[in-house]
Amino acid sequence: MSRMAWFSSPTDATTRLAQAGYLADQATATTAFLGGALEKPLLDEGPAGVGKTELAKAVSRATGAELVRLQCYEGLDEARALYEWNYRKQLLRIQAANDGQAWEETHDDIFSEEFLLTRPLLTAIQRDEPTVLLVDEVDKTDVEVEGLLLEVLSDFQVTIPELGTVTATRRPFVVLTSNASRELSEAVKRRCLYLHLDYPDTEREKEIVTAQVPDLDDRVASQLVTAVARLRDLELKKAPSIAESVDWARTLLALHIDDLDAKAIDDTLGVVLKHASDTERAIRELKLR
Repeated sequence: MSRMAWFSSPTDATTRLAQAGYLADQATATTAFLGGALEKPLLDEGPAGVGKTELAKAVSRATGAELVRLQCYEGLDEARALYEWNYRKQLLRIQAANDGQAWEETHDDIFSEEFLLTRPLLTAIQRDEPTVLLVDEVDKTDVEVEGLLLEVLSDFQVTIPELGTVTATRRPFVVLTSNASRELSEAVKRRCLYLHLDYPDTEREKEIVTAQVPDLDDRVASQLVTAVARLRDLELKKAPSIAESVDWARTLLALHIDDLDAKAIDDTLGVVLKHASDTERAIRELKLR
């Protein structure tokens, strides 16, 4: 099995992820380096909007690897995660078979790779090129789906009863994200390196915002991250994500706002708060009106 040197050191990870637009702290850079060096999946856990998914995308950009994404949801099954057979094409093949052809021959024909529809997990295993496999929001799936992941995470292989076992020729860089809406099994956790991502402090968030929106006035950037921190301290349905902080910065720049006072916050709250009850609470608690 061929190996790829994803990052040469934690410092290299920090530098290259920054070049790809992702400002990683020391723990994140070290875990990203170890994920590649040890060929172990990363389990990134934390609230929505802290950059868990973006980390996988940044690794893809920084290394030039293809990103393969499995978006998890309740009801996800093997056919959507691993593979399924192209039943329509199989039926056409059966109908087109000569009357004299033995069923065994037809069976072997229709259960071949020509009739296989690969889904993200199998796609990532089969690729010869460097690949980042993102299993996004794994906590949203049913517990049974974790069994599908275990074979991939344990041996980087997938068993297809009709074809046999498909083993990776090049292990993908695997990132699993979780919002911690339910506890993942210990079996999955044992196979992963664990990284907890949380909202950054104001100084770090200012670095992220100004890196993404370099034309934003320094004073306004400070006001923005302070306002976002205050919003996150409220009991909201959905706290502002880092991406929404960046969107807010771009909004202020587009509107030529050079002072984020109460009126400016009130006028642009819709950029960072997406629930009416959250907006009402923010207006009340922050005394915007």
